[in-house]
Amino acid sequence: MSGKTTLILGGGIGGIVTANALRKRLSEEHRIVVVDKRAEYLFSPSLLWLMVGRRQPQQLTKALPRLLHPGIEVKQVAIEEIDPDRAVVRANGEELAYDYLVVALGADLAPEALSGYAETAHNFFDLDGAAGLWSALQRFEGGRVAVLVSAMPFKCPAAPYEAAMLIEDALRRRGIRNHCQVKVFTPEPQPMGVAGPDMGVAVAGMMAAKNIGFHPNLPLERIDPAEKTLVFQNGRQEPFDFLAAVPPHRSPPVVKASSLANEAGWIPVDKQTLLTRFENVYAIGDVTAIILKSGLPLPKAGTFAHAEGEVVAARIAAQIGGNALRSKYDGVGYCWIEAGGGSAGFAAGNFYAEPNPLVGQPRSGRLWHWGKVMFETYWMGEGFRRSAARSGLNLGSKILGIPAAL
Repeated sequence: MSGKTTLILGGGIGGIVTANALRKRLSEEHRIVVVDKRAEYLFSPSLLWLMVGRRQPQQLTKALPRLLHPGIEVKQVAIEEIDPDRAVVRANGEELAYDYLVVALGADLAPEALSGYAETAHNFFDLDGAAGLWSALQRFEGGRVAVLVSAMPFKCPAAPYEAAMLIEDALRRRGIRNHCQVKVFTPEPQPMGVAGPDMGVAVAGMMAAKNIGFHPNLPLERIDPAEKTLVFQNGRQEPFDFLAAVPPHRSPPVVKASSLANEAGWIPVDKQTLLTRFENVYAIGDVTAIILKSGLPLPKAGTFAHAEGEVVAARIAAQIGGNALRSKYDGVGYCWIEAGGGSAGFAAGNFYAEPNPLVGQPRSGRLWHWGKVMFETYWMGEGFRRSAARSGLNLGSKILGIPAAL
């Protein structure tokens, strides 16, 4: 058997898991190449802790090769074109041919797409923005704090609600909470709506217990930097003194320009196999468009990219080995919800359940916060590189005693 080449575009959660799982399944004659313009991996779930001074920037990054098994090639180049018709990817002027392609390029942040964002908002979705938010929060002396979801879709559905509760806790620790109002504004009808009404009620209740105002169904029109005011499409205006905002998200331009993308720029895939409309071309994670029976999209979150990466690795290895392609993604996912004060919620469920996702009520307490700390340690420590790739939910079942499947 001649060796096959698998190109994996993107060195985030999905790309790392796919590469490691595939390397464990294939002999060395088969090439596995990870292509990413970044030299370092960023553990984005911990940006929320950086945002409130619980982490330092250097704790959230690691050189990408250190998270990959030996025998995986890394090309640090910018991707210029994806051409599935010719089975090549152009990067830095070079054509990279492949037998199998996995697109795991995620979703790009596009703060420049919203007028007034750069002048007013703290972007806790990137490293510099989260660090800057903490610096500004230490100087803040009180007033109206707004946490804003600027547009849909966005990755990590729990993030704005976690941000609000963590900021509230930081203000309390500084002794100025009584001089502050904390409010969340979102176009969503409820928090984390795709997970079902019970989840939304639970998260809204967690915020209400901290006297955080929740204001749903408010699509944003613009930010007025001169007046420090949020202007919504229904004409409502809300002034603020401190603004933490989810930036607009978009598909990576190289994906949107390719024949893989739909009109919105995302990549439609089979929800169980993660195959695109092109033979031997897969896409996983935030860059994909998977519509559930409820009509809502599968959320953009690392838990799904992780599990999808394992499925795709198993399918490619089986195909190369001439075996039956049995591995399918089942839609199971999980989420931590940081609440401040050393406490967190945790929920898991089947997002492919019909007619609606079946997600359990969040369980809350200090145990779940430490579960997330352990998950961070698993990812950023050498244990991840040494261990077999496995879903975070299975890891959670071992560490926290939760069921591996619901």
